Amino acid sequence: MTGIVIDGVSMVFTLPSGGEVHALNNVNLDIKEGEIVSVLGPSGCGKTTLLNIIAGFLAPTAGEVRLNHHTVKGPGSERGMVFQQGALFEWLTVEQNVAFGPNMAGKPKAETREKVQHLLNTVGLSDFGEKPVYQLSGGMQQRVALARCLANDPDVILMDEPLGALDALTREKMQGLVLQLWKETGKTIILITHSVEEALFLGEKLIVMAPRPGRIEKIYELPFADLGISKSPRDIKAGADFVEKREEILSMIWEMEEEIMGQATG
Repeated sequence: MTGIVIDGVSMVFTLPSGGEVHALNNVNLDIKEGEIVSVLGPSGCGKTTLLNIIAGFLAPTAGEVRLNHHTVKGPGSERGMVFQQGALFEWLTVEQNVAFGPNMAGKPKAETREKVQHLLNTVGLSDFGEKPVYQLSGGMQQRVALARCLANDPDVILMDEPLGALDALTREKMQGLVLQLWKETGKTIILITHSVEEALFLGEKLIVMAPRPGRIEKIYELPFADLGISKSPRDIKAGADFVEKREEILSMIWEMEEEIMGQATG
């Protein structure tokens, strides 16, 4: 299939003391091209480890990740990353940050300038191109990070808690922007979050991971991301179907956290 195949991925970290941490155990998952997937689970379940393996930052102990039939063996331009903190160049302007990737790739300047302006319009920052990044709010910086990622035209966008540091109102607005970009670009998006509500709202497919060794507990196929393109986020999140799923998943995560706490104190 075209897209991402996670095939029997396990990850064991060796500690300096000689012990081992089994972060992931036999994770199998198919993600279709153009799908938006959210990954949720208790702390320490291996969410970010899995994302880093897909990104090529880590090599799994066992198994492999394939993107469009090719085995992932390291970082590549077909995969873009958006972090919790924007990881921007604060001494550069907004435009310079967004243009950084195309400039490094030697793209024609006129083409890059046009692309940057289009992306800044898309993320609502057309009037801020000449501003230094450090003068922007957290939400605006994350918009720059999204635009910078899109400027490299990756097939897959990987997001590690990209909205976690934002206030509630800004976070909800950014959730809407993520859905808008997903629909407009057709990119495959994989998003890690600790928020059950966010995972439900943004994931066509929602993956719930169980605690260490990290493994897939349950997969949900959900309508809310598609609905979020045309309907108010508040209306969707207040709907009976959304609330029912949220409570079901909250209970599941709560039981996992209780199990972790019991093991820690037992």
